Amino acid sequence: MDQEKEKKITALREILAEAKRVVVAFSGGVDSTFLLKMAVEVLGAEQVLAVTGQSPTYPAWELAEAKELASALGVRQLIIDTEELEQEDFAANPPERCYFCKQELFSRLRQIAQKEGALAVLDGTNRDDLGDYRPGRKAARELGVRSPLLEAGLTKDDIRFFSFALGLPTWNKPACACLSSRFPYGTRITPEKLLQVERGEDFLRSLGFVQFRLRHHGALARIEIDPEQFSLLLAKASAVVSELKATGFAYVALDLEGYRTGSMNETLVMSGAPAKDGDTCQICQGPYG
Repeated sequence: MDQEKEKKITALREILAEAKRVVVAFSGGVDSTFLLKMAVEVLGAEQVLAVTGQSPTYPAWELAEAKELASALGVRQLIIDTEELEQEDFAANPPERCYFCKQELFSRLRQIAQKEGALAVLDGTNRDDLGDYRPGRKAARELGVRSPLLEAGLTKDDIRFFSFALGLPTWNKPACACLSSRFPYGTRITPEKLLQVERGEDFLRSLGFVQFRLRHHGALARIEIDPEQFSLLLAKASAVVSELKATGFAYVALDLEGYRTGSMNETLVMSGAPAKDGDTCQICQGPYG
């Protein structure tokens, strides 16, 4: 291990040790799983509670994996039903949509932490997350949620490196995101549309695709996959089209730019430098990050 990584992991251990007793926002993804594992290692399982939100925006397969991971780590897990779709500010899908989702989630986690006698609520934000539009960061700041991985300067590559060293099965897990991220801003989010996306992505996953997104543009399904898998998709085009049309799409398209995180944020035009934490969105006039 190089000195830079050693410095970061030491800083993370110190941050967690200071927290003493914590509630971890746990999705079962690469970042939150690593954070949960480190919290257990530093504080002991009895001082850690994993809380996972359950709603139509969270794929069923990912919830099942989160349960398995929490069990494997020997951590008590609380599953809560979140109600972001009941909020008009969220369902209308404005550019700051994630702020309203995180505001509800983190408020619930703060209440749980108070009941548990926990000193901190933690989330898995890492340093690389600052490079994309993350309105949920504002909610975290407002509600005092700490991001130990970010505070320690850990990048996604660092987290995968340490996850591998710790034997975590998530070390090479593809990046995941809430299903609401599949819709263009301004497109209303409904349980029916979310189920349509989930069913389509489940089918693509069953065909062997690993890192991909199914973006919902009304009657059009836009598929983002690794360019190296274009040939596989084209070879299975007939089955893909048939399945996606059965879910309700009229048209199916392959995005020739391939998979990339936050592609729906490409419509949020910034003047000058790329968006970063604290910048102002030229569309919603709200803060980035």
